[in-house]
Amino acid sequence: MFSVGDKVLYPMHGAGVIERIEEREVLGETVRFYVITLPFGGMMVSIPVERNQEVGLRPVVEEAEARRILEQFGAAPAEEDGNWSRRYRDNMLRIKSGDIEQLSSVLFLLMKRERDRGLSTGERKMMVSARQIFVSELSLAIGSPGHEIERRLAENLV
Repeated sequence: MFSVGDKVLYPMHGAGVIERIEEREVLGETVRFYVITLPFGGMMVSIPVERNQEVGLRPVVEEAEARRILEQFGAAPAEEDGNWSRRYRDNMLRIKSGDIEQLSSVLFLLMKRERDRGLSTGERKMMVSARQIFVSELSLAIGSPGHEIERRLAENLV
């Protein structure tokens, strides 16, 4: 169970802060919701408390872990499939997993592919989404602005 003020990651949307826990009437039943502000999209999302594990809600990584991941960005990227549809499916599953290491690997491979060969429209959208999720979590964990995290990612791509 999370509390108001907790920093959490909502896979496929990014990291945010639980602003409040509220009750709403849904189909005649009272349901409790986490109301989360996602600062890197200006969005607010509501997630039923009972479904938080099902949707993959988890605490943001600790600061030391975030710094390690940022320092090692791209150090040991996973192999990527040459087939576009399999690569896209595999990358999407890795992003949806909510695992920061998997997300880091996907983002690095997409950024590298964009630099070296270019990306399809679908993969470019995936890269933008992966970057937003990744940067939002590291930014909240480290307490550093998003543009600083972006700069560090670009430096590691060289």
